Amino acid sequence: MDIQRLKQLKILVIGDSCEDVYHYGKCERLSPEAPVPVFTEDTRSFHPGMSSNVFSNLESLGLQVVHITNEEKIEKHRYIDSRFKQHLLRVDIGDKSITKSFDISMIDEECKYDAVVISDYNKGFLTRTSCSEICDLFRNKGVPVFVDSKKKDLSCFSHCCIKINEREFDQAEGVPKECQVIVTLGSRGALYDGEVYEADQVEVFDVCGAGDVFLSALVSFFLLTNDIKYAIIISNKCASLSVTKIGTYTVTKRDIYDICF
Repeated sequence: MDIQRLKQLKILVIGDSCEDVYHYGKCERLSPEAPVPVFTEDTRSFHPGMSSNVFSNLESLGLQVVHITNEEKIEKHRYIDSRFKQHLLRVDIGDKSITKSFDISMIDEECKYDAVVISDYNKGFLTRTSCSEICDLFRNKGVPVFVDSKKKDLSCFSHCCIKINEREFDQAEGVPKECQVIVTLGSRGALYDGEVYEADQVEVFDVCGAGDVFLSALVSFFLLTNDIKYAIIISNKCASLSVTKIGTYTVTKRDIYDICF
């Protein structure tokens, strides 16, 4: 398998984006006003989140990536106790701020894509109608579409490869018969076509963005090998690596060489 071929591939990513902000500090006393800890911040880091995390991972692996996302800014602030690597609190800002939704005219149809990724966090950028339009457009072009969606009704994603987590799958409605479904099971791996593909057992520090890492690896290695089962195995390994890190993680080419070879 020639990993260098990834740089020849062009991917279109469409979906909601945010900025993940990590606040690291200490909790050394309780507030005199209420029985809650007082957080003292030491450092802060910023990471691309949601579809921007998918974009970053694909780009880090060397693929050519075009990204269509919301203009409005969404922030997810996470407060972490540095000593114990304990996630204390998350504060979302701008979560309901999206006013300009995706329009099919945003796609440059002159571009030739090897795959399309819909990273739909259901914040308002992608409507069910626009998702149907995207799927129809690229199905007619013979381009595979990969989906990760927080929508409960998945009927708008016909003829796609859908990746959702176990809780989302249990609550899902209208799953199209004309699609492939991959259910991520956390530390247990992933379920596809009745078979469980086990994940590496690792010490988990932060699950944030693991699904984005899985999706990015899935797309990349399916395009390289045309083998969805092999792509799931590699995606499990990449996701397992990501949860051992604090903060939203971007898989590197070095990681891929270590995993594959």
